[in-house]
Order: sequence, then structure tokens, then C-alpha cells
Amino acid sequence: MLDINPGLIIWTIITFALLVVVLGKFAWKPLLQALQAREQEIADSLKKAEEAKKDAERMMQENKIAMEKASTETARLIAEGRAMAEQLKSDIVAKANESAKKLIDQAKDEITREKESALAQLRSEVADLSISVAEKILDESLDGAKQKKMVDKVLQQLQKN
Repeated sequence: MLDINPGLIIWTIITFALLVVVLGKFAWKPLLQALQAREQEIADSLKKAEEAKKDAERMMQENKIAMEKASTETARLIAEGRAMAEQLKSDIVAKANESAKKLIDQAKDEITREKESALAQLRSEVADLSISVAEKILDESLDGAKQKKMVDKVLQQLQKN
């Protein structure tokens, strides 16, 4: 049943060898080149993806630093604004206090002047009244300047007491 046919074996080997040569020349090289090109393309894509990942991480880090700087700058500006507001408030309060003190001092000076004026007028009227009373009592006219001097002396003694 099974016979070994040497001619068939030789033709099969020759056909197989020709098939290997033809496939090697026309099929294997293009297939291997396509596989190598695909392998290179995949390697390049992986490399680009890794670079993109590193760039994204770097950008995220830069954004984080920029956000921290912005936050710090904002906090500094707010602190400066508060300090300026406090300084302005202190200046306004100091000016208001100074103005109030000036008004109080002016009022005190005015009161003192008015008091002295009123006291001088009162002394003059008391002196005139005393002279008038003394004239009526004595029924004679006394020297006005002398009596004013005497009344002033009496008033000064009363003030001391």
C-alpha cells in the first residue's frame, strides 16, 4: 500500500526547495520588513506617549507651582490691603482726635476769655454799684477812681479767701 517512490520524493523536495526560495525572496522579506516597520512604529508611538506623559506631568507641576504662587501673591495683596486699611483708619482716627482736641482747646480758651471778661464786667458793675450805694449812704460824692481801687482790693481779698 505504501510504496516509496524515489522520483516523487525528489520532485517533492525540489518543489519544496523552490517554494522556500520563492517565498523567501518574494514573501518573507516583505513580511519581515512590514513586521519590523510595525515594530518600529509601535516603539516610536510608545516613546512619544512616554514623552507626552512626561510633558503632561511637567505641565501639571508647573501649573501647581503657578497656582501656589498666585495663592501666595493673593494672600500678600490681601494682607497689604488690610494693613493699608488699618493705617488709614489709624490716620483718620488720629486726625479726628487731633481736630477734636483743637476744638476742645479753643472752646476752653473761649470759655476762659468769656469768664475773665464776665468777671471784669462784674467787678466793674460791683464797683459802680458799691460807689453808688456808698454815695447814697454818705450823701456825698466820693472820688470814683479811689473807690474802684478800694473795691478791687476788697474783691482780691475775697478771692484769696
